[in-house]
Amino acid sequence: MEQGSGFNTLLAPFSPPEWTAILLSLKVATIGAAASLPFGVAIAYLLARRSFPCKTLLNGLVHLPLVMPPVVTGWLLLLGFGRQGPFGRAFESCCGLVFSFRWTGAALAAAVMGFPLMVRAIRLSIEAVDARLEQAAQTLGAPAPMVFATITAPLALPGIVAGLILAFARAIGEFGATITFVANIPGETQTIATAIYSATQIPGGEAGAARLTIVAILIAFAALVAAEILAARVSREAMDQ
Repeated sequence: MEQGSGFNTLLAPFSPPEWTAILLSLKVATIGAAASLPFGVAIAYLLARRSFPCKTLLNGLVHLPLVMPPVVTGWLLLLGFGRQGPFGRAFESCCGLVFSFRWTGAALAAAVMGFPLMVRAIRLSIEAVDARLEQAAQTLGAPAPMVFATITAPLALPGIVAGLILAFARAIGEFGATITFVANIPGETQTIATAIYSATQIPGGEAGAARLTIVAILIAFAALVAAEILAARVSREAMDQ
């Protein structure tokens, strides 16, 4: 009876707080990935096509969130983008945007944590584009922005989309930086990951944690499959060039 009851609980419909956490995670991951995309494309292009002093340093800074404890990243975000931080005060004074303990902060943390994966995927895609096509267009007088918009970006588009998807998938599972920067406020900053953590801390919350875990796995798996398909397409196009 206990096993059957537990199984039925696992199959029970999502509660309103669980739906809120799922929808908030999708919102945070989507906005975080989309907002960071222009920066990701720009930095990936610099790393792939330009030589400049401190290029290695920039590459290290971009990938630092991958190797640094997420809690440290969250603490740095709190120092920089909190209400008393320099960037936080600037954003609040210029456009009324507050990050600390708001869903906007969760989106910022998601963007920062997914940024290295985005940049790496886009950089590899741009490097796969034949530079001779860009050089030919420049020789004919096309300015650099037009060359990028008409040649580089279209050919690298599968990798750009793959980077966006990878950043989105990483954002769905983000926990450490988020809970450090914006806490775990139901309805405001509680995402799937933090909701799972909360569910494991209360008696009888295992079923809710399991349901949310399944949702997180399905979303992440679907995103990884899509990114892999696009990466394979990039490889085929590179071989055809």
